[in-house]
Amino acid sequence: MKTNLIIAAAMFAGGLSLSAQAADYPDKTVRIIVPYAPGGTTDVIARIVGAKLGSILKQPFIIENRPGAGGGIGSAYAAKQPADGYTLVMLVESSHAVNPQVYAKTAYDPIKDFAPISKLADVPNVLVVNPSMPAASVPALVNALKANPQKYSFGSSGNGGLSHMNGELFMTTTGTTMLHVPYKGLGPALNDLMAGQVQVVFDNIPSSAGLIKAGKIRPLAVAAKQRLPILPNVPTYAEAGLAPMNNPSWFGLGAPAETPPAVLDKLNSAVREALASPEVASAIENQGAVPNYTPRNEFAELIKSANAHWKKVVTDIKFEKM
Repeated sequence: MKTNLIIAAAMFAGGLSLSAQAADYPDKTVRIIVPYAPGGTTDVIARIVGAKLGSILKQPFIIENRPGAGGGIGSAYAAKQPADGYTLVMLVESSHAVNPQVYAKTAYDPIKDFAPISKLADVPNVLVVNPSMPAASVPALVNALKANPQKYSFGSSGNGGLSHMNGELFMTTTGTTMLHVPYKGLGPALNDLMAGQVQVVFDNIPSSAGLIKAGKIRPLAVAAKQRLPILPNVPTYAEAGLAPMNNPSWFGLGAPAETPPAVLDKLNSAVREALASPEVASAIENQGAVPNYTPRNEFAELIKSANAHWKKVVTDIKFEKM
């Protein structure tokens, strides 16, 4: 009996400690690790939401970019940080569902090494080309690629990233070939697209929207259920005959595994408040993305199902793991 009382007392004290930790959290600067270069979609969304989280929780939320390996370097780094709520990380479909399927070995487990907090946004993908590319539509692009095998190249955020896999899926679906040029993030890839160093990029709307509006790159198709208000004249992949590519990608926020649940709940609540804010929702929507809060358990299930989905895709297109 005495032993049971001691155990119960210890558990009660532990519960009080966690509650106190959540009540005091945060009491210093919080980092959000972005495993991609500045200027890309992940970076844009992290900065929009991070600024609002700082306002809600009364502490600075700073962005730390750690690009490379299709999001693998920053993700592996974040997984090894203290699980105290002061280092968060962007959990992105590319780095946390695609990478584990295309690499023979990764330095992190997308499910076991992270504690999901909430999805932040669904982001339509967009196929963009250099304006000098002799193609104003998907069929015209396919014809140009078939007429000139290996003449054209596409840039991606890195080997094994979602933009890379979308390129591989495009080539497999259309029976075309292009040279793949990996970058440390989509920002650098877009810079070379504008310069004509690569001719095609499979990007996300937030990082391409301004360049499209300025006429610096040309959109040919978007991955969305219907045409986007900001690109009303651009067909969906389904309309262009490429239904397998007509899926927007997801972007969310997480923390290292074993971060106290009370802290995760506080962050989840803050994310919900941030995404409900008109200025935050408008800023995300102006990028062509859709704000999308989720409870922690729903985001965790999404990550698991996305890993299963991309495992099947990698098998179906006979992609050789790196």
